[in-house]
This record gives sequence, C-alpha cells and structure tokens, in this order.
Amino acid sequence: MKKISNYFKLLPVFLLILILTACSDDDYNNPPTTTTVVDVAIANDFDSLAAALIRADLVTTLQGPGPFTVFAPTNDAFQDLLNTNSDWNSINDIPLDLLTTVLLNHVIIGTEVPSSAITADGVYTNVGATGPNNTNLSIYARLNGTSVEINGGFTSTAGANVTTADVTADNGVVHVINKVLLPPTVVDMAIANPEFGSLVASLTTSGQPDFVTILSTSNGTSPAPFTVFAPTNAAFQALLDSNMMWNSPADIPSATLTAVLQHHVLAGNNVQSGDLTPNGTTSPATLQGQTIDITLPGTNGNIADVVDGAGNDAGIIAVDVQTSNGVIHVVNAVLLPAS
Repeated sequence: MKKISNYFKLLPVFLLILILTACSDDDYNNPPTTTTVVDVAIANDFDSLAAALIRADLVTTLQGPGPFTVFAPTNDAFQDLLNTNSDWNSINDIPLDLLTTVLLNHVIIGTEVPSSAITADGVYTNVGATGPNNTNLSIYARLNGTSVEINGGFTSTAGANVTTADVTADNGVVHVINKVLLPPTVVDMAIANPEFGSLVASLTTSGQPDFVTILSTSNGTSPAPFTVFAPTNAAFQALLDSNMMWNSPADIPSATLTAVLQHHVLAGNNVQSGDLTPNGTTSPATLQGQTIDITLPGTNGNIADVVDGAGNDAGIIAVDVQTSNGVIHVVNAVLLPAS
C-alpha cells in the first residue's frame, strides 16, 4: 500500500512534466507568427515598393519592433515616378541614395499614427529621411473633407492622398497612397498647409521676385538652406487691417511687400529651435538685410519672442517644420523691417 501511495504522490509531477514538454514541442514546431509592415506590403502586391525596399536594404529595418507608420505607394505611383525621368526604366535605375531618402520619407519611426489621429487642423511629425544638418524631415497630414492629404495631397509635387487607411500589422500601420512622396521644399510645405494661404499668395503676387524658384533651391546650392518664419493667415490679415487701402497682398506697394517677405527669411542657414541661444537672444540677419531678435524662452504662450527690424513684437508659436532645403517656424505676426 505504501508503494501505491507514493505512486499517486508522484503522478501529478509526471503529468506536469508531460504537459510542459508537450507545450514546449508545440511552440518549437509552431512558433507564433508576426505580420510586419513589410509582410503587409508583400501580401497586397506592392511589388514596386517591395523591390525598392530590398534594393535600399530597408527590409530588415521595417521588420523590426517599430512601431512604424508607413505610407505605401502603389505600383502605379512608382511607375509615375519612373516616368518623370527618361533614364529611369526600373527601380534599379534610381540613384541608391535618392531612393533610400525617398523611401524613408514614407516612414514614421517610433509612432503608430492611425487615420483617426489626422484632423482638419493637420498634424506634423518627423519621418526617417533626413535633410540639412542631418535633421529628420517633417511630414504634414491633413483631413480635407473625407480625404487624408499628405504634404498637400495629389495636386502637390511632393504630396499624395491616402486611398486605403489603417492596414494594420503587428509592428505598425500602413496607409496606401496614390503617389510617391518626394522630400518637400519649404515652398511645398507652405503650400501644403492652408494656414499659410496668405503667405503663399504674397510670395506669388504679381511684381514680386520669383520667390517660388528661389525658395525651391536645392540644399547645398546658394542661397539654400533657408530658415523661414511663416506668418499665419490671421497675422497677414492684421497687416492688411493696418491700412484701409490694403484688401489683399496685391494692394501693398511692391517694394514694401518684397522687403517684408525677405525679412522673414534667413538664407544659407537651417536654424532649428535647438540652434537658438537658450535663455538668451539670437539676432540673425535676414535676406532683406536687417536683423531680427529671437529670445528664448518666450512669453505669453510663445515658444520664443521675436522683435522685428521695426521694433515690433511677435511670437514663434510652432517650430521645426523641417524640409529638404530648410526649416519653417510659425509666427503670429508679420515681421516688418525698419522703413
């Protein structure tokens, strides 16, 4: 009887060992599967994107833990890109450094951004691609009616529209887009955000220098890179309201408007907020020739306070919208040079 009793005492131990062994064997033979953003692209027949990722050696990166937000161009979108250059017959013909930059311009690293987080006010975040001073480029997403626009949407040279949103993966989310996103310039980013409509209208007003061409200069080519202090629509409206004869930028004397616009641009420098003097004042010279004073920290809700050439106060209210040829900071008043 004693032997039988000992047997029953040991039986639970044997059963536990058998169960653990069975589970271990099952896990080994049937390891858990992970669907990455790369798997999503392959499963949805994004052949051109897959080929580009392989050539740029980014597959392993995007199979990592992430999380990633990937804006995935269709095969047709890649064909449209190839059609822009007669020397490009396939993905392999695109210079590798350019291809890598373009692909990383489609990837938000470390953050999963669902379409529900994109509002009519628009959101900025950084992508994996880099620009001047090796700073990460920005991307701008905005809900326009029922359509999500990226960097200004399909009508922009650097933008696209989301055609299918929120294709989920274990390490992120994929949004399908109808155009390849080229690294944007300061002009592209200004056009993308309707909050800068008055600024764009001023830059393109008849009688002005060709600001669009100037501010589209590639990084590393004079006078790029640029630092642009971009006034909001409300800031421009306040300027127009200061003179009863001014109903639009076209009503401002041409030479005055030119000087005002040049007073918002630093040429030859990509000055991010972290490059400003902390707890002090930075006084850079503008393209117009006069200096502005930028003081950190700001007051009255401003990130930084600005005094323009005419001695007027303004505030920087958003910073570091990074583009391929410069950076944009948002200001709440039009900066005026001394007369």
